[in-house]
Amino acid sequence: MAKFSYVVTDEVGIHGRPAGVLVKKCSEFKSNITIACKGKSADAKRIMGVMSLGAKKGDTVEVTIDGEDEAAAKTALEAFFKENF
Repeated sequence: MAKFSYVVTDEVGIHGRPAGVLVKKCSEFKSNITIACKGKSADAKRIMGVMSLGAKKGDTVEVTIDGEDEAAAKTALEAFFKENF
């Protein structure tokens, strides 16, 4: 199991279009990916779950990756968050 935390720096947070881009990126991996924020968690491969977290600028999100390609997924997703959120 791999984990990392990220503080959202994007002005609009993780909503609509950015959430869709995140789901698409997470879907590239076989591992189970969970994203959590403010005491709620969701499957990062499901758009409604990601949007329901309501992650805004300044919020810390916790990403947990569990599966056969978790190391590659962690590396790619950490870079993805830094570039996009």
